[in-house]
Amino acid sequence: MKKHLLFGLVVLVSSIQITKAQDRKAPSYPLITHNTYLSVWSNSDKLAESTTTHWTGADQSLIGIINVDGTDYRFMGKDAEQYRTILPASDEKDYTVKYTFTKPEGDWTAVNYAAADWKEGSSPIGDARTDKTKWRTKDIWVRRAFSLAKTDDINKLFVKLTWDDDVEVSLNGKPIFDRVGVSKGFEMMALDKDRLKIGENVITMHVVNSGGGARADIGLVDKEKLTTKALEVADQKSVNINATQTIYTFKAGDIDLAVTFTSPLLLTDLNMLSRPVTYITYRVRSNDNKTHNVKVFFSASTDMAVDQPKQAVTATKYSTSALDILKAGTDEQAILKKAGDGVRIDWGYMYVAAPKAAKATQFVTTEKEAVNAFRNGVASNTVFKGTKLALNTIIPFGKVGPTSVAKFIEVGYDDIYAMEYFNTRLRAWWNNSGKETIEGQLTKAAADYTTTLQRCAAFNKSMYADAIKSGGKSYAELCVLAYRQSIAAHILVKSPQGEILWFSKENFSGGFVNTVDVTYPSAPLYLIYNPKLMEGMLNGIFYFSESGKYGRDYAAHDLGTYPHANGQTYGEGMPVEESGNMIILTAAIAKAEGNPSYAKKHWKTLSTWVNYLTKEGFDPANQLCTDDFAGHLARNANLSVKAIVGIGCYAQLADALGEKAIATKYRAIAKDMVGRWMKLAGDKDHYTLTFENPGTWSQKYNLVWDKVLKLNLFPQSVYDTETKYYISVSNKYGLPLDSRKEYTKSDWILWTATFAPTRAQFDQLVDPVYKYALETPTRVPLSDWHDTKSGKQTGFQARSVIGGYFMKTLHDKMIVKK
Repeated sequence: MKKHLLFGLVVLVSSIQITKAQDRKAPSYPLITHNTYLSVWSNSDKLAESTTTHWTGADQSLIGIINVDGTDYRFMGKDAEQYRTILPASDEKDYTVKYTFTKPEGDWTAVNYAAADWKEGSSPIGDARTDKTKWRTKDIWVRRAFSLAKTDDINKLFVKLTWDDDVEVSLNGKPIFDRVGVSKGFEMMALDKDRLKIGENVITMHVVNSGGGARADIGLVDKEKLTTKALEVADQKSVNINATQTIYTFKAGDIDLAVTFTSPLLLTDLNMLSRPVTYITYRVRSNDNKTHNVKVFFSASTDMAVDQPKQAVTATKYSTSALDILKAGTDEQAILKKAGDGVRIDWGYMYVAAPKAAKATQFVTTEKEAVNAFRNGVASNTVFKGTKLALNTIIPFGKVGPTSVAKFIEVGYDDIYAMEYFNTRLRAWWNNSGKETIEGQLTKAAADYTTTLQRCAAFNKSMYADAIKSGGKSYAELCVLAYRQSIAAHILVKSPQGEILWFSKENFSGGFVNTVDVTYPSAPLYLIYNPKLMEGMLNGIFYFSESGKYGRDYAAHDLGTYPHANGQTYGEGMPVEESGNMIILTAAIAKAEGNPSYAKKHWKTLSTWVNYLTKEGFDPANQLCTDDFAGHLARNANLSVKAIVGIGCYAQLADALGEKAIATKYRAIAKDMVGRWMKLAGDKDHYTLTFENPGTWSQKYNLVWDKVLKLNLFPQSVYDTETKYYISVSNKYGLPLDSRKEYTKSDWILWTATFAPTRAQFDQLVDPVYKYALETPTRVPLSDWHDTKSGKQTGFQARSVIGGYFMKTLHDKMIVKK
């Protein structure tokens, strides 16, 4: 889904490092998860084994230490790596390069290569609005010359680079690195410092843009020696995940510690859903029936409030009547200026708050000095300026015995303005009036702590029970993994027209706002727990058409590039895909809400789109569908299914609105198409990828709505035939998307499994996906696009589409509705 990206393996993990399935709960563990900017994860099975990161992979370090009777035990986060710049990349400073878009003759990587006919330009290089050297061709060749006076002071040399899509790098005429597939932001590649010369050097890049965004940026850094003395490490006993919480337990000497991260994302409570506050609860007790002196240290890097680590930050310490607070944000405060995929927020302010009753001590240091400051008792001024700072909190527990004692802190974020919607700035839902304050939200969250955790516990239990009932343990565990990840790829705002807008960001892809074919797979989660949020995912697309701003007779693909929802920015339309999606989802809203009022509001637009499907949808022309990474395809049998189901959904809506003649007309059109589809797609024991193309096959995941909405368009024989064939071609880690490649989309497997005729067949399709989630060597927030043989990430991560895992639960809830 987006941008034709073929990613290489992002993280290399040796067989020794791959945790056994029974010991792992997730490829990455959600810690602080509210929206696409406030999203912090741990990418290791033990919380102290890695630096915590933003979903993009950028370091956003959280450190946790417990002191027991004077001995310190680290339980959360490795110290972030510290680097000294040798040759700055453009995240620190713009630099001059020679470049060409024409393949050069001769040894263009050599130090003494003339490059006489090359152009000269400034970084950053790419196709983004802010790039100074615009690159819109397929290839670019770049030479960067630099001079060094000495190299003996370098500890460990790394090349720091970012690229999109494929890259080859040389230093002084010798190849040092190449990769097929886009980088995950800036990546660090170790390099022997003896490759450098005293005096003149040249580093070169050849970057290929195979589709989508373009960028090329390179520098050199020195990995500094650690200055923090090694700590004892608490013995992690367990980690468990539920819908709203991640819970770790540890043994730290004579003390047992439980640490619970609670992001109370309750979909029926829009105020709480929007409130950007996570609780971190520490519960301690002795394990030897004696008393021990205990205190806990929490440190949060101000990288949570910057796009790039070198951005200048100011941190302050202050108190209210209820809370002790640390606050930090960039000096620049360029509100809503940056847009794109791998972009982190650098406006607004992060907060760490402790209730007065906790008697916490708070102070600010640099990130590098934080742990030593805790151990040595060093505090800071009330205001602290610099880069890579740390907000530090010490929570005293005093003497602790066998009876457990709990205290909590809060981590929050005030983004000031959350989105731009057709050139109007919108605040987050919690502050739509502009009269609320983040201090007020933090105070309310603290006051509601006990009842909120009770509500979360009740929801965790009911959601899991529903999933177990529908699909068993493997299915339920996948739904648990999907819940917070899907929600945290959204932001909730109110439109100037007073409508709910539940904006998604197409993470680790094009960075688009409210992509319709991202909304479509994520829909089951929201249809189950709050259909009004489902409306909020469609409202902007309807407005785009009905305001006259779009002007096509089919649905738009997206509303812009996040956080700018000012109109479609994807390069081309997906006419059948998006029109079918919008009609199907409107019908699903009507079924979930028990009335067709939402469809009635948009009937004229729906009628325009269904007529487009009637003309163009059955035998689609050469065009993209949601699986656009696989390229354009004509006569796509699964896309044809979407058109047929969309027309059937329109007929169902017409019937619910009392338009009987219209309902009869369009249902007849859909039924006639079904018969023709079976003939054109039929191929002995299965149905083909494209019409009249024997020997090919594909998942027909769009069929699922025929079952969920009880349209009764396709005969049962289609489901029986397809399911049996799918099982015969499945691999260790799942059913491939189609006959062209071994990769798959796990959300679509869950949809395909939902229409399996038997529970045994459902399990045969779902269990390999759960196995993938436990065993994938790629440690990132769950990727929905993976290789079914190796279990490696092909591309995508941290995306909302895995809300589609809830399809079986949705199916079971829908079929009992009238």
